[in-house]
Amino acid sequence: MLKTRLDLDRIRAARRVIDPVFLDTPLFRCEALGRALGCAVSIKLETANPVRSFKARGTEVVASRLSDQGRTAVVCASAGNLGWALGWSGRRHDLDVTVVASHRAPAAKLDRIRASGAVLEVVDGDFDSARERAAGIARRRGIRLVEDSLDVETCEGAATIGLELAQQAPSIDAVLIALGGGAMATGVGYVLKALAPGAEVICVQPRGAPAMTRSWRERRVITTDSTDTIADGVAGRRPIPAVLDDLLAVADDAVLVQEASIVAGMRMLLRHAGLVVEPSAALGVAAVLEDPDRFAGRHVVTIVCGSNVDLDDFHRWVRAGPQDPGAAETNR
Repeated sequence: MLKTRLDLDRIRAARRVIDPVFLDTPLFRCEALGRALGCAVSIKLETANPVRSFKARGTEVVASRLSDQGRTAVVCASAGNLGWALGWSGRRHDLDVTVVASHRAPAAKLDRIRASGAVLEVVDGDFDSARERAAGIARRRGIRLVEDSLDVETCEGAATIGLELAQQAPSIDAVLIALGGGAMATGVGYVLKALAPGAEVICVQPRGAPAMTRSWRERRVITTDSTDTIADGVAGRRPIPAVLDDLLAVADDAVLVQEASIVAGMRMLLRHAGLVVEPSAALGVAAVLEDPDRFAGRHVVTIVCGSNVDLDDFHRWVRAGPQDPGAAETNR
């Protein structure tokens, strides 16, 4: 029995409170991407929903429980996707939502938070500065602070992805999961270890934001002074100890990838799968690009976790740099 904060019965119950629009997202074999990468690649498309990321699976669980408790307001810190998702779920459950974000967050994400009806407060500094401000608001107003990954509801909401993978793709050799705060990695990892133990759970993080990966490798919390990555959705500096404990129980490996590989992954997902993704969603492809021998001939699932990206930034990134390995074949 895995010793984590998560519970399989609660995860199954989460499916009953999550709006079906966020459930059973597409899972498909992408042959063109597989040929370019030298392995069989299936894409779990967590962007095919109203908030374009997996985060609403968790916020739906949070908002449902707050509504049942008679709570009327909630606050969170967000790099962008959580805030939009919480705004969406809060509106559905009649909650007043406040989101605190860093000024470094992509403008597109901030615009979508505002459009959701949430009150947005933008602060100087990075995500961890936003987290401190959100905690202060929660104390002052006496309202619930939603902390992604620390709140087990966010992990168990994300874990419903794992239920779908275990049912839809039982022959998985490896699942590549973007690693930031750890909600998706711990949630999906937990379910796969319980229901599909033959699947290797591999977490992927940018070299420019390595805190959680370094912590996993050293089995203790390692913080960093700064981050330097285009993958804003996973750019945390201070791992949460309880989340690290869960990750140590469910992850088989945690790897770091370079920025150039992340951009190449975005370009390949556009060229071979027709997908516009944010950098965090390309981490799985980046991991295969950097270690192709490890994945050669295997069936790999990569979770495409978000598509909230400024289009100007996206076009600049995908137009720059060398062609990907499959470009010549695609252009013939």
